[in-house]
Amino acid sequence: MRIGDILTFTAARRGEEAALVFEDRSWTFAELDRDVRALATGLARYAAPGDRIAILTENNPEYIQAYYGVPTAGMALVFLNYRLSPREVVLNLEDSTPTVLVTELKYLETARKAMAEVPSIRTLVCLDGPAEGALAWSDLLAEPGPLQVPDEDSPAWLIYTSGTTGRAKGAVLTHRNVVAAVMNSLLSWEHDHDPGVALMPWPLCHIAGYGVPMAHLKGDTMVLMRRYDAVGFLEAVQTHRVSQTSVAPTMLAMLLRHPRFPEFDLSSLRRISYGSAPMPAAVLREAMAAFPEVRFQTGFGMTELAGNVVVHGSDDHVRALESDEALLTSVGKPQWLSAVRVVDPDGRDTGPDEVGELVIRGDQVCAGYWGRPEATAEAYRDGWFHSGDLARRDSRGYLYIVDRKKDMILTGGENVYSREVEEILHQHPDVAAAAVVGQPDEVWGELVVAVLEAREGRTPTEDGVREFCRGHLAGYKIPRRVLVVDELPRTTTGKVRKPVLRELVTREAVDTARTPS
Repeated sequence: MRIGDILTFTAARRGEEAALVFEDRSWTFAELDRDVRALATGLARYAAPGDRIAILTENNPEYIQAYYGVPTAGMALVFLNYRLSPREVVLNLEDSTPTVLVTELKYLETARKAMAEVPSIRTLVCLDGPAEGALAWSDLLAEPGPLQVPDEDSPAWLIYTSGTTGRAKGAVLTHRNVVAAVMNSLLSWEHDHDPGVALMPWPLCHIAGYGVPMAHLKGDTMVLMRRYDAVGFLEAVQTHRVSQTSVAPTMLAMLLRHPRFPEFDLSSLRRISYGSAPMPAAVLREAMAAFPEVRFQTGFGMTELAGNVVVHGSDDHVRALESDEALLTSVGKPQWLSAVRVVDPDGRDTGPDEVGELVIRGDQVCAGYWGRPEATAEAYRDGWFHSGDLARRDSRGYLYIVDRKKDMILTGGENVYSREVEEILHQHPDVAAAAVVGQPDEVWGELVVAVLEAREGRTPTEDGVREFCRGHLAGYKIPRRVLVVDELPRTTTGKVRKPVLRELVTREAVDTARTPS
């Protein structure tokens, strides 16, 4: 099965039903399927099977057409994060060597400069207006004609990791990978039996976009936001009677704390999924209280897995709130089509509640990293993909993400898992958001440092934060330093960029040491 089949199959069942809504435009399944086939046919005039087609734009309907149409043409769609710096865009393009670059007027100057530096790019396409030296999107479309069916194991999507460990790597997702991820989540996650209305607030350049083909295979109408904002989200739910959506923890916190939240009719909502970053238990409790009729679910996934491989269902959320609070921080159990283990450094399964690395096997695991055989070999060992996430499994089989391996802090010979400390900090009444990193130290190896965003009108102090932590954490886990910033540095999806924070705390420590007393 290929990615384009998802839309074609649903168009055969629900051709006249709404597939996509964006601002004042909409498409039926039949119309969207036709546009996708027109794109796949027209691309043959500008690129060849096996080529990469890059896209640098915020969310729009053409992006979704490219989701399906580029792979249907036997080419790979390269997702470019629009929040990257121009230099980072060039690095990803140099790595992926696309022949076509699609953009919009807002990012046209960045695209032009990139095209001048990346010789593989022969064609520039502008989505939303005439531009000198660029084709219009309509120039890529042709009367749908016969197409060579791509192999299921050919690259379909090329998505770069967030680059939190240095230069980003391109995860190669084949047709088989994406379809397997869609099928795995449709089988494993809770859904209403009848088609509903789904809201997509995530940037389509993120792997969370796999929710688009998942919704379309189910027959849902997809309401697409250009980019997330709290009021726009609330208005979309009310206007389109949205029944289900997926959010990042940051998005949910922004909704709950927005002063206009009580103004909107959100009664159509039945299910909210969340993921991409750890959900503070305090925020989850607040959300479940604010949406008593909504079923919450979460899971674990990553770019290299084309989606989720672990799910934590709504019944467990209710049980956690009522009598089993520890479950609030679990990511659940393996999905039906996933093999998931927690292993020690020698590859042996850990015992209950022992911390190890999460490893995964299944059809949705990416084919490797583009042009990085060494990185691919490091990630794939003994038939298992090594995620780089530290986790534990309790005696009942529930999984908990403890930390990223690279984010674990070693202080005075003791391991400190940043998420454990962050969970406590999020309970502090003056703290809106928290991140914990290690600062190099000659005596202790690393110091635990907390970087905080304050709640509006509040001012957390270092002494107050440390005192708050004393009743909840062992002494060596209590932050040695506390920094308050206006805003934590985040990726497009709200994940905190810890390398940036490590640079900040190290730089401030050096500056403090140099300042005369």
